[in-house]
Amino acid sequence: MKKHMSFISILLILVIVMSTSIMGMVNAQEGKKVCFAFQDVSTEFWVASHKAIIGTLEGKGVEVIQLNGGQDANRQLEQIRDCIAQGVDGIILIAQDGESGTAIIKEAQEADIPISTFNRPPSDTSKGIVVVADNESVAQQAVEFMAQKALGRFEATGEKINPLILVGDLADPNAVARRAGFINVIEKYPDLFNKPVEIATQWNSEVALAGLESAVTANPNIDFIFTSSDFLFPTIRSVLEAHGKWLPAGQKGHVILGGLDGDATACQLIKAGYVDSTGVQDLYNEAQMTLDGILGAIASGDTQPNAVLQDPGFALTAGNLDVQEMDMWGCVLLAEGFLNK
Repeated sequence: MKKHMSFISILLILVIVMSTSIMGMVNAQEGKKVCFAFQDVSTEFWVASHKAIIGTLEGKGVEVIQLNGGQDANRQLEQIRDCIAQGVDGIILIAQDGESGTAIIKEAQEADIPISTFNRPPSDTSKGIVVVADNESVAQQAVEFMAQKALGRFEATGEKINPLILVGDLADPNAVARRAGFINVIEKYPDLFNKPVEIATQWNSEVALAGLESAVTANPNIDFIFTSSDFLFPTIRSVLEAHGKWLPAGQKGHVILGGLDGDATACQLIKAGYVDSTGVQDLYNEAQMTLDGILGAIASGDTQPNAVLQDPGFALTAGNLDVQEMDMWGCVLLAEGFLNK
């Protein structure tokens, strides 16, 4: 009986200690101040990311200083310097490009302020907490599915496929990796594809529109398009519609289409048959890894954290839509009526 009571007493002590520890971790975040520096909220991915990060931080009692750099790297650097001067406890960064991200991380760590980057990595990943998707692999998965569709067409017609890629801003490591994933697949099938057309977009829809319109006018046989970001699907649609080429899979003349991000528009277009695949970044997982990293560093007093945390991602395709639809953050938003707001 005494042994039994002793065991119960030990359990009660453990429960109390664990509860106190958990409450301490929660309370440790209250009263903290974090700068969240981002470049814009102009695409579905950035809107959803912003909401996830801000909502979680404020839910933990953290004061959030929001800084919109407006796609200006110099402005963002000055904003971060102001944050450092305020003595914030931590910084979450979405940089304009890899080089500016590296410069900002250096300044934060020199000031002994922990910093974590979300989704857009610095050129030098040896400092700070870096959370990023495996962009090359994710792009390759999406384009591979497109290539399998192209192989079927080639076997039926004997005509080589004419690919085009809308390339992101190559100062952004994500854009470099996504282009590499596309090229990997094109080079894997030399007898299937003609030389790809590459259109620079600078992550700007107007630049993309002008370049794509010019390319399709000059090369009306383009029948395979990959966009380095899903936010350009409306741009692609406007150009293809004007040329009578916006057709769903199964109809003669369908342009095989793919992208990367996993937004609600891509989900809608895959379901409708216009888009064949998209590489998916697990937005919510990346946001959670970012928050766990920065809040953990603050709680432990680690002012110089370094870790590269990679989101493996996956491809949502017309082939796996039935089983993986709700694994994609954009499909969740679509089901919630995001595009109707």
